[in-house]
Amino acid sequence: MSLAGTDAHTALTDLPPLVRAALDAARARGFPHSCRPEQGRLLHALAGGARLRIAETGTGLGVGLAWLASGAPAGVRLYSVERDPERARGAAEVFAGRPEVTVLTGDWRRIEEHGPYDLLVLDGGGQGKAPGDPPADVERLLVPGGTVVVDDFTPASGRVPLHEGRPDRARLHWLEHPALRAVELRLAADLSTVVGTRLLV
Repeated sequence: MSLAGTDAHTALTDLPPLVRAALDAARARGFPHSCRPEQGRLLHALAGGARLRIAETGTGLGVGLAWLASGAPAGVRLYSVERDPERARGAAEVFAGRPEVTVLTGDWRRIEEHGPYDLLVLDGGGQGKAPGDPPADVERLLVPGGTVVVDDFTPASGRVPLHEGRPDRARLHWLEHPALRAVELRLAADLSTVVGTRLLV
């Protein structure tokens, strides 16, 4: 979820139709915090490698989910959870004609009901960034070889990533996780994401 992610799509003309529908829903409800196009394109590409299931936390009005659904192969199920009931209803309307997509309402842990996943996108919980928000257990939620995406970091400028002048514990959790091979990708001058693959052993 990016602060101006909805508006960041404004000048783009090559968007998948489902992404356009989700953006229309976000704009109609005054929701500015959709994922940015740079992140959306990454999700679209990663979804293409899924075989059975994809999950996302923090649906918003479904822009990131639309990028995922537009890139996923036929037969892949997608689950997204949104804690705000009104936003969840709005997102569900966007995907009403897509039976492979399920929008859940509630705490991000609801995705545990349908895993494990080939691709897990942590945007609205499970990132370990905030007090009271423990990191998701990727050894339970990902199939071996599955991918986790933890987005919305400010790009690191030094060997040890910092947040508010201290080592960024959330980012380091993912980059140094013993069950993952992870890397930070800079998607824009002001945006990076951590992508990790669950080790096979």
